[in-house]
Amino acid sequence: MTDDVMTEAPMPEKTPGRLGRIYQGRTTVDFVGRKRTWFTISLVIIVLGLGSLGIRGFNLGIDFKGGSSWEVLAPHSSISAMTTAVENAGLRNPTVEKLGSQTYQVTDDINSLNSTAQLNLTNKVAKAMAKEAGKGFNQVSTSSVGPTWGGQITNRALEALIVFFIAVVAYISIRFEPKMAVAAFIAMVHDLLVTVGVYSLFGLQITPDTVIAILTILGYSLYDTVVVFDRVRDNAGGILKSGDLSYGEMVNLSMNQTLARSINTSLVAILPVLAVLLVGADILGATTLQSYGLALFVGLMSGAYSSIFIASPLLAWMKEREPRFREMAERARLRGDQRVLTPAAAALLSGEGAQRLTRASATTGTGTRSATGTLSRGTIQARARKQKRR
Repeated sequence: MTDDVMTEAPMPEKTPGRLGRIYQGRTTVDFVGRKRTWFTISLVIIVLGLGSLGIRGFNLGIDFKGGSSWEVLAPHSSISAMTTAVENAGLRNPTVEKLGSQTYQVTDDINSLNSTAQLNLTNKVAKAMAKEAGKGFNQVSTSSVGPTWGGQITNRALEALIVFFIAVVAYISIRFEPKMAVAAFIAMVHDLLVTVGVYSLFGLQITPDTVIAILTILGYSLYDTVVVFDRVRDNAGGILKSGDLSYGEMVNLSMNQTLARSINTSLVAILPVLAVLLVGADILGATTLQSYGLALFVGLMSGAYSSIFIASPLLAWMKEREPRFREMAERARLRGDQRVLTPAAAALLSGEGAQRLTRASATTGTGTRSATGTLSRGTIQARARKQKRR
């Protein structure tokens, strides 16, 4: 009979994937340290958009530039057939859209013609659409918008945008601080320039629905930015006071703490918009949803990008120019240990977390985790099983 002493090796810790690290609070993305990369990407997109805007301009709908509109119910027609019909009737640059599954809308700017020529062309287009649809002349509805009315809508849209910006800057300055308001304002201007640049590059038509969508996405971008700034403010009043982190490192920590929430809110907002574009516009044929849906999609993507990669790194850059934060950044540079803390590791820098872990490691000898989230070396002892007698 012999006695065997069996030891059990420690089980290796399973390393989570990228998605798992995000939702477990283990990300250490250096958002602030790579700010030049993020800023360069945005600058390239904005310059391309502004260049297209200077060369091609906007494709404005009739509500902004004025023009005439015709609508008819045509179950057995198509956009290409209706376009051919109205071009043969005399329209030079018509825009043909399918409203719902059977109604077609044709718009064009004919305000340069005199009143008699406008009336004659309007009737010719109505007759051509009625013939293509197999309907009577009286079943084609027509309407017109003068250039004065279009100019009034443009001015109202600009006024609403200016009031929105002023209200946002005032609120964030009071609720947080002026430099956060400046960063949020620049992020919103970034989203606006990206959106209008994309519309100019691809020649997408701008309608009142587009303006409503832009105001909506600016509000969304602001919401996501404020969520991050709220975490930055909390950490500035807690972890930053310990003197162990620079302002940029603290902003990195705040962004990693809110990364999962930012991704979730972006997906929840973008997926329904994609459904509107793919199902509503492409499959069901409701092309009027494209103006609203496209602006929302482009703006939401830009807003999600700017709230993560523009607003917070810009805030860190501005704050680290202040004397006390510049000194903290210089000390971090001299230490040579630029750190990006995980949210879980940051708990060790606050309160009694580090003290409890230190006491536990002293009694068990199992090692501790450093402030950067890495496991420091300790003694790992195999656990002996009870002896078995054969």
